[in-house]
Amino acid sequence: MRSAKSTRRRKADEEARQAEISGVLVRERRALKMNRSIFALQQVARRNFCGSARRSVENKVPKNQKLFQEDNGVPIHLKGGVADAVLYRATMTLTVLGVGYVMYELLKAAKAWK
Repeated sequence: MRSAKSTRRRKADEEARQAEISGVLVRERRALKMNRSIFALQQVARRNFCGSARRSVENKVPKNQKLFQEDNGVPIHLKGGVADAVLYRATMTLTVLGVGYVMYELLKAAKAWK
């Protein structure tokens, strides 16, 4: 005959196993639910941002290759047009002003002002 103690222990072990199994199932359900939401987010992210009909896009690469490979004496960084020229001149102006300011600050730091 089995003792009451061993029966209680066996019952407690069985309950612990059931709780462990149900805990695993709950975790699996949560993970599945999370994966579903991630998959839905991926589908939304793949959609187009624009709802209008798609237009065919003109391939501009051959035209740009022809423009930039022309031998017309213009430097490559200025072949883009007026915008490139303005950007180049602004960059050069800021560079010269920056070098001048650095030189001024170095002279000011080297000389004892009274």
